[in-house]
Amino acid sequence: MAEVIKLQFQTFRFSSLLTSLNSHKQLPYLSPNHQSVKRIVSVPDFATFRPRKHQISLKVHAAITETDQSQPKWWERNAGPNMIDIHSTQEFLGALSQAGDKLVIVEFYGTWCASCRALFPKLCKTAEEHPEILFLKVNFDENKPMCKNLNVKVLPYFHFYRGADGQLESFSCSLAKFQKIKDAIEMHNTARCSIGPPKGVGDLNLEAAMAPKEKPT
Repeated sequence: MAEVIKLQFQTFRFSSLLTSLNSHKQLPYLSPNHQSVKRIVSVPDFATFRPRKHQISLKVHAAITETDQSQPKWWERNAGPNMIDIHSTQEFLGALSQAGDKLVIVEFYGTWCASCRALFPKLCKTAEEHPEILFLKVNFDENKPMCKNLNVKVLPYFHFYRGADGQLESFSCSLAKFQKIKDAIEMHNTARCSIGPPKGVGDLNLEAAMAPKEKPT
């Protein structure tokens, strides 16, 4: 309100000055009528001259992102029924035993691994296309002793197993080289009859059970 009163006072003084100048014939074209002068210099909306802080209403919206614990993590999304999470050595050996003669693909991953995350949707799609294959997912941080015994040093890393043949193949693979997984599936996912109990179970220790099969020279 103080600004408005001051502006009106300045307008009155300015109009008085014009009248005074007119009386001395220095500005013959200006009307001595105070109201006319006021109409020239007055502003319809005094708010225009108010400080900027009175014109702008700044609204700050604080967006708080809360993690919804009910939402699945990226390594859990779109996982099909033939994708099993492994949390211990016992679970790993048990899954291999129950797989029988099925081809088993084991993915070793880290929740912090960007390459693992990028590759995972492609792996889920492959699992959906091959319901006859068992996919095991091993969290490296939860199973470090087992992963070290299996010589897993880089992520993502893959092992291929099948019944009595034991470990067929192992390699690291990124999304850009996903064709390696497809080629390995095509090679090892052929129809065959079981020729004995699966390796990696019973009294066999982990290191001996998971040793890669030696190829004939």
